[in-house]
Amino acid sequence: MEQTNTLNPLLQAYNTPFDVPPFGSITHEHYLPAFEEGMKEQSKNIEAITSQQAPPSFANTMEALEKSGKLLRNVSTVFFNLTSANTTPELEEISRQIAPVLAKHADDIYLNAALFARIKALYERQDALELRGEQRKLLEKTYKDFVRNGANLDAAKQERLREINKNLSLLTVRFGQHLLAETNHYELLITNQKDLAGLPASLIEAAALSAKEAGREGWRFTLHNASVMPFLQYADQRHLRKEIYQAYINRCNHDDERDNKEIVTQLVALRAEKAALLGYASHAHLILEENMAKTPAKANELLQQLWTAALPVARQEAKEMQALMDREGKGEQLEAWDWFYYADKVRKEKYNYDAEALRPYFKLDNVREGLFFVAKKLYGLSFHPLKDVPVYHGEVSAYEVKDENKQLTGILYLDFHPRSSKRGGAWMTSYRKQSLNESGRVAPVISIVCNFSRPTGTQPALLTPDEAETFFHEAGHALHGLLSDVTYETLSGTAVPRDFVELPSQVMEHWAFEPEVLEQYAKHYETGEIIPASMVEKMKAATKFNQGFATVEYLAAALLDMSYHTLAPGKTIVPLLFEKEEMDKIGLIPQIAPRYRSTYFQHIFAGGYSAGYYSYIWSEVLDSDAFAAFKEAGDIFDAATATSFRKNILEKGGTEEPMQLYTAFRKREPDVKYLLQHRGLE
Repeated sequence: MEQTNTLNPLLQAYNTPFDVPPFGSITHEHYLPAFEEGMKEQSKNIEAITSQQAPPSFANTMEALEKSGKLLRNVSTVFFNLTSANTTPELEEISRQIAPVLAKHADDIYLNAALFARIKALYERQDALELRGEQRKLLEKTYKDFVRNGANLDAAKQERLREINKNLSLLTVRFGQHLLAETNHYELLITNQKDLAGLPASLIEAAALSAKEAGREGWRFTLHNASVMPFLQYADQRHLRKEIYQAYINRCNHDDERDNKEIVTQLVALRAEKAALLGYASHAHLILEENMAKTPAKANELLQQLWTAALPVARQEAKEMQALMDREGKGEQLEAWDWFYYADKVRKEKYNYDAEALRPYFKLDNVREGLFFVAKKLYGLSFHPLKDVPVYHGEVSAYEVKDENKQLTGILYLDFHPRSSKRGGAWMTSYRKQSLNESGRVAPVISIVCNFSRPTGTQPALLTPDEAETFFHEAGHALHGLLSDVTYETLSGTAVPRDFVELPSQVMEHWAFEPEVLEQYAKHYETGEIIPASMVEKMKAATKFNQGFATVEYLAAALLDMSYHTLAPGKTIVPLLFEKEEMDKIGLIPQIAPRYRSTYFQHIFAGGYSAGYYSYIWSEVLDSDAFAAFKEAGDIFDAATATSFRKNILEKGGTEEPMQLYTAFRKREPDVKYLLQHRGLE
């Protein structure tokens, strides 16, 4: 072990530019020893806190606890980021091994009676401690975290809680691994060129390249969004649309080694039992207590209000598509695998708008520069490419982010394209969170990970407008991490309630298609021509089209999440039967499936959003209202408004209650009318 530790790069000072992880030196053999050493070190640190004779103080207990486990956090951060963005069979095996060990280690901390006694003593006399605001928040959060993790339970209940946490840790790992394997397993291989009818040339070229890389003849389409979604939108061959759509919505639902149904059943039951142990009516009550919504009833109130507005719009959209199908005279009825295809046809008919025709104006490199332009105008940030910084994959690029005074703000990694080692979707994460130490501000290391369309042999990476918007979304999260300016890592950056964390990301989406921004980056990749104003007008006119569908499929998933997680303990469910009953109950039309069905709902079963998927629409109330502040100022780059948003929200992390932060920015609580206007649901 000693020799391993000496040679293990995870256990040494990184000695890299900006102290980023030395990715090139780390091998899978390093992780388990590093995890073991990290847990051992944190246990020693906590022993030092609990064994001291001095009475508890904020410094000797709270700040000491905050500093404990730094090594473990570093190891965990690198490992779990790579299992999402660049996994291997070896890393997946380590995940399965380490999950229950880490769960036990966390329980050993939260259920440490001596440690909790010191924290509780401070919490009960906090008014006498004369704490600064951030100190008070750290104490309050830590105390509640211990209580919510079983510190007040008796010994028998704590033992059962440990068993539940161990099982939950294993189940969530298995769920995510099954989904990645299933997504990588499926392929639709086309060998007859006639079956490519309707598909854009860029997609055909990408499919040919995918087939070649997989050692196949023909054209290969997969369940990665950059492949399956445009196929559903453009493929003329209805039977092929049906085949790939059904494969997509039945992921991990084939009663095989990648099936997730039993995992869902167990996760839901264990979460309900854990909530009951801790004294809550349901898992959702446990989770939402610390969110802005506070209760499932409050979250459901918003979801139902929007459902009532959106469902009739979706039904009308279905009627319009059916009318178009009737005019084609094939005698076909609109099915779920037809929606994307006929929505595109109706959109073209109503607005003379073709999203595919916009791709040449959304070259990925240009969209990135447009995003940097917005960050510069709003917050004075500049982005400088780094050549000698370690990265975890050859496709990843790194940037030094500086403020208006040329001082280091943070490091940003960008990782854009799908690969079999990367899970689906798009996300922001960090390799180091911002904090303060004796030397001053510790600069964060932030990463944006996406699954955008790849370059082909003849074209650079060209994005759809939706992909461009996604990039702006994740950049909003990144700015939340980069601009954080707090003392304690626990409260840094995106360490905010789940239904507040999407505000900084979603508000950034509003800038993506503003004319002042488009003229900076939306340039034809061949001619350099700025996107014509007529195209922009068509795009804006079409943005409210199909919003019934977009809102309904999202709300259906959010309501399904809440239904699962408001189940009482002891109630056993059959996932897909339960899903159907819940969707029938709310009147979901058969041509629309929830955005995520149970067996591939990674957000809630493997991604930290359990009882929290409603957060996106909750935050949309905030972001629509927040962007209206810029509009009301008469300038989307209004300096005073941008400064207020930065100072009151982006810099503050989780140091204050979210509504206090928001009202400090807006001088009032948010108004839902701006969301309804934005979605065209008024």
